[in-house]
Amino acid sequence: MSMPVCSGILFDLDGVLVHSSAAVSRSWRRWAAENGLPVTTVEQSAHGRRTVDTVRVLAPHLDAAAEATRLEAEQARDTEGITAGTGAAALLEALEPTEWAVVTSGTRPLALARLAAAGLPRPGMLIAGDDVTSGKPSPEGYLRGAAALGHPPERCLVIEDAAAGIQAARSAGAFVIGVTNGGEQTHLAGADAIVQTLADLQLRREPDGGIVLDAASAARPGSPAGRSQGSWSAVDV
Repeated sequence: MSMPVCSGILFDLDGVLVHSSAAVSRSWRRWAAENGLPVTTVEQSAHGRRTVDTVRVLAPHLDAAAEATRLEAEQARDTEGITAGTGAAALLEALEPTEWAVVTSGTRPLALARLAAAGLPRPGMLIAGDDVTSGKPSPEGYLRGAAALGHPPERCLVIEDAAAGIQAARSAGAFVIGVTNGGEQTHLAGADAIVQTLADLQLRREPDGGIVLDAASAARPGSPAGRSQGSWSAVDV
């Protein structure tokens, strides 16, 4: 399956470029216990969203900003078990620094700590949760990411692992690839294509410099009615 030709790639961080689920779970489980909240509810609410937004929803009696600052500082220190996503290093190496950016719900210090722990390069362009007014599923982060690369969002490809992130990317107008990491894919139904890991994607360049990611084994969920491909070239299914 060939993806559309794009000019830049916007990566989510956790669950895409880095595997950090154990560290994330440790932090949120402790927080859930401290506040008498069901662990499952907390972890589901936190996936793909800014910490401050999760705290506002689940514990409105707390100072969300202060609590988020504490939690993210704690998470930045806890890098045990964090590794690079399968295929992440090779894909980033194939891209020029000006061709990719990271758009994450985490703060800048947290994102940089996890990238360093995973042995991945520091991105030239990073849109973190503290850079936006509204976190995912708002499209603000991906719109800012596309602008940082100097391209309209319709010419950018987004790689995500969370429903909130997929919604944000779609609202921005980008083509979205969902990554399952070997898990279930129900929450990725809004993506344009689904792969297991980044290793399933092979980068090639068009004569005009356009970027194409080929995937030999990618699922393509049904697209919502009325989805416009904008300036994308046709998808070879």
